[in-house]
Amino acid sequence: MHTDTLLIELGTEELPPHAAKALSDSFAEAMSELLTQAEFSFASCIAFVTPRRLAIQIKELRAQQAPQQIVRKGPAVKAAYDADGKPTKAALGFAQSCGVAIDALQTQETDKGAWLLFECQQEGRHIHAVLQDFIEQSLKRLPIPRPMRWGDSEIEFVRPIHWLLVMYGSEVVPCTVKNIAAGGDTYGHRFHAPKAIRLAHADNYVSDLNAAYVLADFNVRKATIEAQLARCADQHNAALDYPQALLAEVTNLVEWPVAMVGQFSQHFLQIPQEALVVTMQDAQRYFPLFDKTTGALLPLFITVANIESHTPDTIKRGNERVIKPRFEDADFFWQRDKETRLIDRGADLEGILFEKQLGSVAAKVERLTQLSEQLCSMLNINHQHAMRAALLCKNDLLTGMVNEFPKLQGVMGRYYALHDNEDSQVAAAIQEHYQPLQAGSQLPATSAGKVLAICDRIDTLIGIFATGKKPTGVKDPYALRRAAIAVIRLSIEGECDFDLLTMLNCSASLLQDRLATESAAAEVFDYIMERLRGYYQDQNIGQDIFAAVRAVQPTRLIDFNARILAVRSFQSLAEATSLAAANKRIANILKKTAHPESLTIDTGLFSAAAEKQLYQQITQLEAEVAPLFAAHKYGDALTALAQLSPSIDQFFEDVMVMDENLAMRNNRIALLSKVSQAFKTAADISLIQN
Repeated sequence: MHTDTLLIELGTEELPPHAAKALSDSFAEAMSELLTQAEFSFASCIAFVTPRRLAIQIKELRAQQAPQQIVRKGPAVKAAYDADGKPTKAALGFAQSCGVAIDALQTQETDKGAWLLFECQQEGRHIHAVLQDFIEQSLKRLPIPRPMRWGDSEIEFVRPIHWLLVMYGSEVVPCTVKNIAAGGDTYGHRFHAPKAIRLAHADNYVSDLNAAYVLADFNVRKATIEAQLARCADQHNAALDYPQALLAEVTNLVEWPVAMVGQFSQHFLQIPQEALVVTMQDAQRYFPLFDKTTGALLPLFITVANIESHTPDTIKRGNERVIKPRFEDADFFWQRDKETRLIDRGADLEGILFEKQLGSVAAKVERLTQLSEQLCSMLNINHQHAMRAALLCKNDLLTGMVNEFPKLQGVMGRYYALHDNEDSQVAAAIQEHYQPLQAGSQLPATSAGKVLAICDRIDTLIGIFATGKKPTGVKDPYALRRAAIAVIRLSIEGECDFDLLTMLNCSASLLQDRLATESAAAEVFDYIMERLRGYYQDQNIGQDIFAAVRAVQPTRLIDFNARILAVRSFQSLAEATSLAAANKRIANILKKTAHPESLTIDTGLFSAAAEKQLYQQITQLEAEVAPLFAAHKYGDALTALAQLSPSIDQFFEDVMVMDENLAMRNNRIALLSKVSQAFKTAADISLIQN
């Protein structure tokens, strides 16, 4: 069967850079799915995207569907013919629906009798016949939150469409999409090659556009920019440090990237470098350059132009002119903000609403101060720095710099605190209390920073849950999932050992004058536990291990983690399988008894050697593991308890637990309860899967 390359390109006005790659990938995915479902086989589907086009190239696409065997079952033979052997209306109607005479129908014998059957081979559809419909369906699936209309038409798309190219091999496929008729022309760079380019074959797409100053492949364009950035940095013996999101955005802003280095006045380096970096990256999409040794910002930046200019110095000077007034604005904010001490801004936080029912940011700061004192006491650390940082941590929200660049909150607070001669630990905590900024990112380095970061998240979680605005589905406007994961990481990875449920209850109590918070602490605790489940899942720790630890309800996350690691280690022991099975059996027996833990053991009732042996061994081991459990050495304790395996197996082999003698039965249940409780001091081993 004939195969060839299919090319589809939509030429548009400038696509939104943040969405372009997702649109391109979705287009390719949708077309691939439709072709596969329709049984048009192909080798690969390649997505292309530039600021002015969405395109896909499908290699070795079959021109026609494979012939399809059509089989239709009709009425039963006894209902298809009357007593004289003449076809009934049912048979004639079935034949007519199949488009054949009654004589063309076959008979099929089954266990339930004979039936009329129609069989034929239907030729598959040609790719030309389905493309318009497939393209339209694919475009409807694109993730376009705000589609545009243009002209007098009711047609909508992410941006107005100017041309449509649809080619199969060397042939233009006639179709019309979004009121645009398909042709065989594409267009190159807006300035370098503005005229139409007639493609001889769909395979020529990339090479023809490359000759017309367009790098159609996102990944090729991205790699080109990365290489140019590295070369520019090397030429100035400088280092680069930029977010991947910036690189992706710039990649979607240019079709023919040309990187060049600009500079700015040394005078501006007196401004905190984070403010300069944010100005360059967010406002101008520049790539700042840094000193390789110190990491300090250099008065240099790289800009990526979308043109190969004969006068590159003109472009460079233009970018230098543009950045200067922005830096002057930053300098103005920096100088003016320093005129007011950070501590003196606190009263004005009353004018910033945190949440309608939770009050102002000033009210939140008051709660943070009290929570910080409580957590410092639980962690047994000096509360002076944490409480001072709590008092100051939100005050930079009132500064001009943070108002202009909200992502600098905390960062500028540190600079203003240092300017006001606050303790360096306090200043650091002001910045650190926003950490971690995202999954996997840096945690606070100072104790005060960790305390404040935990308290800030807990206050938000309790407050928003108490207002009834807990996250549902994909909606999480207050970033509560991120807050919960931050609490987990700060506790476990930050080594902050405190009782989470106690802190949640403390936080809830601070809101009692505003809201009904009776259930908030328990709800937030369960919510954090679900995030904790995902945290361990990401570390390839089994759900059974998590369930085993969760069952014994530890409320200190560091302790929870110690138990998780211990159970994972226990799972690798030779005795683990038999002990897990034995604990399951014990659990099933104990379920049938009300309050088995209240039963007492009478050694005088032991009649079998196996129960005496098990009692002696568990009693001895309880004494051995008690100090291990007290020191949270759960792994060592479980390893010691694993010695019980032969005795437990022998007990179940020799002893009838549910004895007719009630006293003996309860005595044996009490013994099994003692064994179960020993293991449950660490985790519920019965929940471990083999």
